[in-house]
Amino acid sequence: MEKLRYERPVINKVLSGLPDKFGAKFRIDPRTDIEGHSVKELLDTYGSPLYVISENTIRNSYRDLYQAFSSRYPKVQMAWSYKTNYLDAVCRIFHREGSWAEVVSWFEYEKALNNGVDPKKIIFNGPHKSAEELRQSILGGSLIHIDHFDELYLILELLQQIPIKAKVAIRVNMDTGIYPHWERFGFNYENGEAWNAINRIMNSEKMEFVGIHTHIGTYIMSTSAYAVAAAKLADLAVRTDRKYDHKVKYIDMGGGFATSNTLKGAYLPGSDTCPSFDDYAEAITGALLSSEIRPEDLPLLILETGRALIDDAGYLLGTVVANKRMASGRRGMIIDIGINHLFTSFWYEHTILPGIPVTSNSEDTQVCGPLCMNIDVIRQAVRFPLLQPGDPVVIERIGAYNMTQWMQFITYRPRIILLGPDGEVDIIREKENLDTFKTHERVPSRLK
Repeated sequence: MEKLRYERPVINKVLSGLPDKFGAKFRIDPRTDIEGHSVKELLDTYGSPLYVISENTIRNSYRDLYQAFSSRYPKVQMAWSYKTNYLDAVCRIFHREGSWAEVVSWFEYEKALNNGVDPKKIIFNGPHKSAEELRQSILGGSLIHIDHFDELYLILELLQQIPIKAKVAIRVNMDTGIYPHWERFGFNYENGEAWNAINRIMNSEKMEFVGIHTHIGTYIMSTSAYAVAAAKLADLAVRTDRKYDHKVKYIDMGGGFATSNTLKGAYLPGSDTCPSFDDYAEAITGALLSSEIRPEDLPLLILETGRALIDDAGYLLGTVVANKRMASGRRGMIIDIGINHLFTSFWYEHTILPGIPVTSNSEDTQVCGPLCMNIDVIRQAVRFPLLQPGDPVVIERIGAYNMTQWMQFITYRPRIILLGPDGEVDIIREKENLDTFKTHERVPSRLK
C-alpha cells in the first residue's frame, strides 16, 4: 500500500470559495481523464502545457444548437465564426456538419477557401476590407456585410469596373436594453442610419440587397435582448418589402451567446446562470415569427455562434512547477500555463482542477503562470488542494479565442491535439521551436 503524502496543517483567512445561497463547497473533484484518455499520459506523450480539443463535444454542441433553432423556425443556417477558433481541423468539423464560414479578415477568408468552403457560402464581415479584397469577394459571389458608408461608397466605385452585381447586407447596431451598447460596428437603427443605408443600396443597380445583420455584443445572458434585436431587423425587412417590393433573403443574428464559464465578479457560477440554446432560440424565433413578415416570406435565419459551440470542447493541460508561501500567508502555486496561453483568464474565473486524485483538504491559493510578469495570474484566489511539482492540472472550457488570441510571449506556444470520436488522438498544430521564428526573421549582414 502506497504511503500517503504528508500535508502540514494551515490556518489562514479564507479569501475564496465564499458561500453563496447554495452553501460552500471546498472539495475539489479531480479531472484525471478526458474521454478515456489519461491526463497524465497525454502530458507525458505530447508535452506540457498542452491544448486538447474534443471533436465529439464540437459535433454534439453544434447539433444541439441547430436542433433548438430548426425545431422552432423553418429555415436555419449556421456560419462558423472563424475568429473564435480558426484551426483548420476545427473549422472543417463545423463545415462537415453543414456550417458556412463567417470571416472578419482576408486572412480568415483565405483560410475558409483553403478549407474547401464555396465562396458563395462565405460571409465577409468586419470594419476593414481593402479594395482588392472586396473586388475578389464580389467576383467570388460572397456575402459582403457592409459596416459603414465609406465601405458602401468604395463598393459602388469598384462596381463600375466589375461586370456582376455585389451581394450585400448591412450590419446594424441598436439599443436592445443591455450595456454596453455596441455602437462601433454597423449602421444605427434608432437614428435612421440603417434605413438610409438600405435606401442607398436599393437605389443602386449595381448591388443586390440580400440580408440584414446584427451582432449585439459578447457573452450576452439576456435572451430578451435578442428578441428586441430580431424584431428590429424584421422591421427593416418589412419596410424594405413595402417600399421596394423586395424581400431580403436572410436575417443574420450574429453570435454572442454565453457559455458556462464564470465571468470575473459574478456572484453565481456561469453553469447556474447561462441560458440554454432553447432559451436563445425561443427568444429569436419568437420575435421573427411574431413580426409582420408574412409566413411564406420568412427569410433564412443565419447564426454566427462561436463561443457557445467551441468553449466546452477545449481543455488546457499543464504541470505544477512550484509552491510558495506569499507574504500575505496565501499559498501560491506556479504552473507552466501562462496568460500568453490563456488570454481569457483576463475576464473568466476559469475552472482549474487537479489532474490526479487528491484529498479533501484545500486552502486559499493564487494560481500563477511561469512568465516573468506580475500580471501572469490565472486565478487570483481559488480553493485548491496541495499539488506537488510535476503533478498535472486541467483547465476546462477554453476552446474559444485562446487559440486565436494567444500571444507568443516569453515561451513557445504549445502543441494542440484533437480527440477523435473513436478514440483517435491527432496532433492538429505542432508546438513552436526556435526554427519557427528563424524562418521569418532576418538579420542584416552587418550583424551576422
